[in-house]
Amino acid sequence: MPTTQAAAALTGDNVGLRLRELRRQQRMSARELARLLDISPSAVSQIERGVMQPSVSRLIAITDALGVPLAAVFSAASVAVDEHAGGVAVLRGEHSTAVTLSSGVTFRRLSPGRTPGVDYFESIYPPGAAAHAENDLFRHEGYEVGNVLSGALTVDFDDERIVLRPGDSVSYPCSRPHRIHNTGTEPAVAQWLIVHPGRGDAR
Repeated sequence: MPTTQAAAALTGDNVGLRLRELRRQQRMSARELARLLDISPSAVSQIERGVMQPSVSRLIAITDALGVPLAAVFSAASVAVDEHAGGVAVLRGEHSTAVTLSSGVTFRRLSPGRTPGVDYFESIYPPGAAAHAENDLFRHEGYEVGNVLSGALTVDFDDERIVLRPGDSVSYPCSRPHRIHNTGTEPAVAQWLIVHPGRGDAR
């Protein structure tokens, strides 16, 4: 688990600042991003200024719209990565960074180096927290594999509900509408692998 100091590295205003930096790197205006997300330019501004924290689904929608991996949100703060010969990279736990999103959901990047087309991260969902602020189902790019380490996570699809407990795994195409939430009484910790076919380097 990250230390308290590390976990705070990408909370609040810093998440928004990093998203604004990524948008500018893609030479995209805030108005164009808002159009792609089907939200107002004001909402984009509030996220980038740290006034409003994005939900899990909103963060993924933003990175998809920008054409960057989820790992890119962590790149500016991922420090002290040990580079070794043969493409080996090591990120020590005490230097790991996390993103805290709306409803208190925390994402922590697990892949220390560049993993083209792949996002690998840990999520912690407090009781009552959800990936999406509304009850609507969500879809995005890629293929997702999840494994629950502790607690319980519920995954809603359009035609079924699956409750995952410690040791349980799930996989599904992200294009299938879904919603992840914690209906239990303790935090739910899970590890996720999202594969983006055809996407470039995960920085």
